[in-house]
Amino acid sequence: MDAAYVFAVAFRLDPKGATADPARFETTMEIPASDPGDDGWLFFRDRLWRGQIGDEPSFLSLASERLGVAVTEASFRELRTDREHLDALRTQIAADLGRFNADSVDEVLHKYLGSSVHVREP
Repeated sequence: MDAAYVFAVAFRLDPKGATADPARFETTMEIPASDPGDDGWLFFRDRLWRGQIGDEPSFLSLASERLGVAVTEASFRELRTDREHLDALRTQIAADLGRFNADSVDEVLHKYLGSSVHVREP
């Protein structure tokens, strides 16, 4: 299984004793998605809401830690996944719909990921 949460992020350089031009950079950051049921698999529920970052200050801190620079802006782009991972995610969600306060797996996926799921075939 292969999946990642993809974000657009921006960061600034503020070097001591030097200048940088440009000082602002944009890049794409991918955070590997845990296998459904494994520790960390609820990243989408804990971090996203309707295809947007749910708690931006907290996410900026997480992104800064992961990238080693002070991230100043971030936006969610997609869950990039293979069919196997998406099927396993759907199965895991279906096993505990009450956790998500939803009536269907599709409702859960839309509630947290919006329409930002991109399935890539091998």
